[in-house]
Amino acid sequence: MAEQPGAELLARINNLHVPHGQIALWSLGQSGFAIKGGTTIAYIDPYLSGTMPRRRIPVPIQPSAISNAHVVFATHEHLDHADPNTLGPLLQASPAATLVTSQQGSAIMRQAGVDAARIVVPRIGERVELAGLHYTAIPAGHYEYEVDEVGRARWMGFLIDCNGVTIYHSGDTILFPELLQALDGTTIDIALLPTNGRDFFREEHDIVGNLWPQEAVQLADRIGAKVLIGTHNDMFAGNRLPSGMLYDARDQFAPNLRCHTLQAGELYLYAG
Repeated sequence: MAEQPGAELLARINNLHVPHGQIALWSLGQSGFAIKGGTTIAYIDPYLSGTMPRRRIPVPIQPSAISNAHVVFATHEHLDHADPNTLGPLLQASPAATLVTSQQGSAIMRQAGVDAARIVVPRIGERVELAGLHYTAIPAGHYEYEVDEVGRARWMGFLIDCNGVTIYHSGDTILFPELLQALDGTTIDIALLPTNGRDFFREEHDIVGNLWPQEAVQLADRIGAKVLIGTHNDMFAGNRLPSGMLYDARDQFAPNLRCHTLQAGELYLYAG
């Protein structure tokens, strides 16, 4: 029988030993990552469906094969972040995993058949322990700052503390005061920030944009991140910028910042 696509990647995730003080990140394309620290495995914003040629990159792993998830994060409701064709099979294959998402993302997943008891809708700024990690929801603006009266955001990112390392995944966002205030005083090892920018002509076609590379570099520098990994700039031909712009911005605004982009399936191992 032929090996299922992604089986080798899944085996690497399962078998890699990640000592305390280290974290392993595998890019899944777009804004998606698998995260491992110690024995805890989390996924954030996996988008593992859709067909070529709309996708510029193939699906690196089949969601129905992901049986190792403890926690799954979906930062907001857009298809490339809260995809029912990804999260439904993934959560079925990982029956003990909890999904952390927005109210809008929760509604999509419940409609797709995910049990509401497995879904958590966090409040902004509340630190929660779950499955061997801690997470804190951070506001995002895609493009608006939308938080309800009890602190639940439509768009958000996450601070994830796992295995002695802190990751900030911003979700889709632009810069706005509440975001900077939420990150003030935090200690961040790795910042995962979108770098595909935005412009009038994309917005004219209802393509909601994100940080420009310069903004991502300056944000990572402002919050004291040790490493910047650019995201959301590889999947769709009509919604990306030349990847060299990120490194040009780093050279101009924060030349000592460690800066990377990853191919789908590629491992980044952080050890301080």
